[in-house]
Amino acid sequence: MGTLSPPEGHRLRAHEAPLLQAEIERLRARTRAPRLAGIVIDGEFNAAAASVPRAMGLLGHRHYLVLGLPLMQSLGREQFAAVVAHEFGHFGGGDARFSGWIYRVRTSWYRLLDALAAQRSGLNAAFVKFFGWYAPYFDAYSFALARAAEYRADAEAAKAVGPRVVGEALVRCELGALRLQREFWPALERSIPERAAPPPGLYRDMAASLRDAGDPAWLPQLLARAADYEDTHPTLAQRLAALGVEPGAAPAPAQSAAEALLGDLLPALEARFSEDWRQGVAPVWEERHRQHAQDVARLEALEGATSRTADEAVEFARLSAALRPEADALALFRAALARAPDRADAHGQLGALLLERGDATGIGHLKEAMRLDPGCTELALHHLELHYRRVGDDAGLDEVRARWARLDAERARSAHARGVLTLRDAFLPHGLDAAQLAALEAALAGVGGIGAAWVARKRIDADPDGLPHFVLLLKWRGLVARESAKLQAVADALALPGSFVVVTGSGRRIVARRVKKAAGEPLRPGR
Repeated sequence: MGTLSPPEGHRLRAHEAPLLQAEIERLRARTRAPRLAGIVIDGEFNAAAASVPRAMGLLGHRHYLVLGLPLMQSLGREQFAAVVAHEFGHFGGGDARFSGWIYRVRTSWYRLLDALAAQRSGLNAAFVKFFGWYAPYFDAYSFALARAAEYRADAEAAKAVGPRVVGEALVRCELGALRLQREFWPALERSIPERAAPPPGLYRDMAASLRDAGDPAWLPQLLARAADYEDTHPTLAQRLAALGVEPGAAPAPAQSAAEALLGDLLPALEARFSEDWRQGVAPVWEERHRQHAQDVARLEALEGATSRTADEAVEFARLSAALRPEADALALFRAALARAPDRADAHGQLGALLLERGDATGIGHLKEAMRLDPGCTELALHHLELHYRRVGDDAGLDEVRARWARLDAERARSAHARGVLTLRDAFLPHGLDAAQLAALEAALAGVGGIGAAWVARKRIDADPDGLPHFVLLLKWRGLVARESAKLQAVADALALPGSFVVVTGSGRRIVARRVKKAAGEPLRPGR
């Protein structure tokens, strides 16, 4: 909640889905929420009350209600009304004005910080430094209020539709999210080897999945979930207790809210969101399908080999674990590490497998993976955090959080260094091979108007082992009327193996001289 720009998705027009608009207006009036600037339907399993500030909030806010189509497909009409009333509660209607305000401000502050940190001007840097001091205080102060806002929003919804219906909606939402996480998305991912392209009709299939009753063991698991101090939402058990509702199953509705309220718009939205998803994931899906076929062929070759090198032993363990569910992956990785003890990836995979089986010796392997290869840090921390949460190791969680904080700080420094050029920068030879240089020169020639180009690599001290960062220095051939547009055209045409910036020497003579020295002979795309 609290976006800085209008939410994305399908914004309902004036006479579109009249039953839905009438229902939302009825609930808005009942909860005394402010008037809406728009109703937006997107493809998420979620709902949100989004407030967009006008003139940094000096002129108030525009309020939007964002409804996820999958959520509407999983709830009955009464349960959907409970969700809408809850979201209206976040706007600060009735007695919850202060809680609604703190809910909006909490998110808006962090979004504003992200935007200012990315800009990194002198004034913004001072603000970021201040916020680094203020954020822990604000977090501690607002956290309890943010949770209180959830309880108050639930109470507002209970006034509008009754506590029992709110409780049913909470259970349906939690079970639906769990079904998508544990069954729907994993099943879709498992189909990649057999399907050369992503399937059509994703949102129709998702709706069918969400109507299923699900595993009876899921609800007791959700009710037993402990509170997480990083989550501003109370647990399901806490919210039901606050409503005075006994936990119980919430069966799938005979007719979903989407079917009851969207009318002819429902199939159109299903088709639109499905196609958007299909186009978005198609390149990755197709590449993973091809890679799976290559992996199968490679594993068969390794299985048929009379002997394997140390690196091949690690590769064999990795492919067997991925493609042969019956394989003893632990034994394979232990054998591989006996021959290749310095392979970080093998330590990482063995560590993750051990922790999944409740064996704490996996911790040592994950830490060794991070020591051997900093590139393993993010995945190793993910597995360590899951393990420490599962066993209730607060000291371990604190260690992981501290490591995450250092990693985030390093990434922020790296991102900033890749976005600026200063007199303190050091430049290195580009390291590109002849084919890469020829492709670069051809791309520059295709843009036209470039007399010479020097390419060097900037040393990124905050991320020495990360992707290379290139600086491409251009000299125009003749006059250029709109230099910024021309630089953007060059950037759009390039495909370098790392991040890069495209600049001219105008206003940065010292830096340009250093880039030329590191680059050596320039490219001459204008010849």
